[in-house]
Amino acid sequence: MFVDEVILDVEGGRGGDGCTAFRREKYIPMGGPSGGNGGRGSNIIFKVDEGLKTLIDLRYQKVIKGKKGTNGEGSNKNGRNAEDIIIKVPQGSTITDMDTGLIIADLTKKDEEVIICSGGRGGRGNKSFATHDNPAPEISEYGEPGEIRKIKVELKLLADVGLVGLPSVGKSTFLSIVSASKPKIAEYHFTTLNPNLGVTKTSDGRSFVIADLPGLIEGASKGEGLGDKFLKHIERTKVIAHIVDMSGIEGRNPIDDYKLINKELEEFDKKLMKKPMIVIANKMDIDSSFDNLKKFKKEYPDIDVFEISAIEHKGIDNVLIKLADIIENMPNNNIYEDEQFESHVIYKFEDNNKFEITKDSDGVWVVSGEAVEKLFLMTKFTNDESINRFSMKLRKMGVDDKLYELGAKVGDSVRILDFIFELKA
Repeated sequence: MFVDEVILDVEGGRGGDGCTAFRREKYIPMGGPSGGNGGRGSNIIFKVDEGLKTLIDLRYQKVIKGKKGTNGEGSNKNGRNAEDIIIKVPQGSTITDMDTGLIIADLTKKDEEVIICSGGRGGRGNKSFATHDNPAPEISEYGEPGEIRKIKVELKLLADVGLVGLPSVGKSTFLSIVSASKPKIAEYHFTTLNPNLGVTKTSDGRSFVIADLPGLIEGASKGEGLGDKFLKHIERTKVIAHIVDMSGIEGRNPIDDYKLINKELEEFDKKLMKKPMIVIANKMDIDSSFDNLKKFKKEYPDIDVFEISAIEHKGIDNVLIKLADIIENMPNNNIYEDEQFESHVIYKFEDNNKFEITKDSDGVWVVSGEAVEKLFLMTKFTNDESINRFSMKLRKMGVDDKLYELGAKVGDSVRILDFIFELKA
């Protein structure tokens, strides 16, 4: 089964918890804190596997979750980092963040990989909180939650040439002749339900990859018939080879067919019309083809038309040599604009203490924001010293001042995630 699009919920592993411990050794009365830090949680990494041709392995894997790092231990033993989760995808896979619409990665190179969700850092043990003023802290942290995303993984085939045309014009037959590919061929429309790839070789020794894309119909760019399900695979091709049934034996006009397919390509993506395109006039073994070819050339005098008979294997070499010539002079252009990509900034100074305050209908103040929620999830509320540190951090962020400014009073209920606090002076 050919699967070229999946939607996944992905979550990096949580960091291991920090440890609260003290050295208790004979003759060392002031041993001090010895709690180690937790290990980092699993990163979720997507990596190219050239052996894969479909996303079927991910079709039923709706959630991918990383492993938690190992907790820290006493005697200053830090926890181990969790092993990264590597998800293998075909070459040509694009990964998009569903919330922002931005592209996280476009994996087109051999063995290329990218971290989609980072694992959380390990929580600090009490050894890390020791200071001159507080040499024996009882504070330690829970591990940081891993990054969470909803993503779309979309496969766009890597091929040099994309064969397009209406159903039953001979695309599959052409591919079966010029390559070792064995697409299903029959005398009815939509025989090809999945894209087929084939490697072909010219008489002068050059080779390239051809993709036979399922037959398009009017309205395909809007989802009619097989719809735009396979139009996206044309985006990566360097050359479009438009096969036209020049015989008209099915009651179609070759000129109208050519206009219809070009219209669908343009409506799907105007950039497709800027790609080099050749027209392959197929079924030239049928008498009616010659009159239709004259009309076609009169309508489009500036277009090079290559006459073939796929069933008789005639005219094939000329087409392949022309395609090879075009491909040799074509660069490997990125199909996406730079602004479509998510920015991977190594370092950026910003205010990480941003938060929002709302008020529920029951009168409870709700504080939300990444920094506040992360601080909450990493705080061990079983320890008074940790609770005091949590309160102090919120004050430094300006949460208390903002609550009072909005009309909150001492004793009011304040909720962060699912936990409710009482506002104190």
